[in-house]
Amino acid sequence: MVKVDALQVHLKSLSSGGAMLPLYVFSGDEPLLMMEAMDQLRIAAKKLGFTEREVMLQERGFDWSALMSAGQTMSLFGDKRWVELRIPTGKPGRDGADALKQFAAQIESQVSAADGPDTVVCIVLPRLDSKTKTSAWFSALDDVGMAIQIDSLDRSHLPRWIASRLRLQNQEVEGGPEGQRALEFIADQVEGNLIAAHQEILKLGLLYPTGVLTEEQIRSSILKVARYNVFELTEAMLAGDLPRLNRMLDGLKGEGEPLVLILWSVTEELRLLSKLKVASDAGESVQQLIRVNRIWGNKERLYPAALRRVQPLKLRRAMQVAAGLDRQVKGLSAPELPADPWDGLRLVGNLLR
Repeated sequence: MVKVDALQVHLKSLSSGGAMLPLYVFSGDEPLLMMEAMDQLRIAAKKLGFTEREVMLQERGFDWSALMSAGQTMSLFGDKRWVELRIPTGKPGRDGADALKQFAAQIESQVSAADGPDTVVCIVLPRLDSKTKTSAWFSALDDVGMAIQIDSLDRSHLPRWIASRLRLQNQEVEGGPEGQRALEFIADQVEGNLIAAHQEILKLGLLYPTGVLTEEQIRSSILKVARYNVFELTEAMLAGDLPRLNRMLDGLKGEGEPLVLILWSVTEELRLLSKLKVASDAGESVQQLIRVNRIWGNKERLYPAALRRVQPLKLRRAMQVAAGLDRQVKGLSAPELPADPWDGLRLVGNLLR
């Protein structure tokens, strides 16, 4: 499985006379980045004559033989074909897994002409867990085609991403701290919602001429369209980023996210952090602890810093607060805590700074 950088290299080879592969597999959970990567490949395919397009959606009762036929049937009009199969759940089931393995074997047995295949199949999946990535059906597809993982954009990279998007429309922020503050402001307003972020950036292109945008212009134009999830909330907690944590709590509360779910997630993170804190203070390797406890993604980077930063007494106090909040949301008394449990979560975040 490759990252999007490898796709860019492949696209350059196509523009230099290279041939399309018979199979591409895209996986990811960020709609804008998925759409843009696939659009780049579709445009390249169209330039190479893949003008006939067919889209299939795998849902209950899906006829998997249609996929096998798509790879064999010639176009009625002699054009090259682009076939898309969308598997929204990423779980094809037993029949689907068998069909995908057969499909991979079918591709492997076919001999492509010097200018590449007549039919290109593109399979679209959501972000895959490690178990699915090592499954027989996915490995078979990965072996005969190009499987591209589209990663979500980390919050820390968002200001740079916004600056690069502005440059595409010949705009930029002011130099120095004012410009950085403006980029951070935009990032705070659009975090977790890249499609809306893209629209807000395009709006700046419509409202203002090319050149430098002032902080005042940006603040008066950008709408708050951020969306948060519980997973990112615990990342902010581990990072000790209290302002971001508070923004997320405000957003999740406003969106009506269940407090019970959020509290459960925060409590589980505190338990794991406490367990690792005890082990690391006893001399165990932090990297080994991270591997054993299957901590991955951004948290792989955040845990070592949190273990160095958070004091044992404050961590214990945070767990006591979480236990009190659990009593509170169940309707029991917790007089030592703020009346609003959402404020109690802010207290937990403050203890982990």
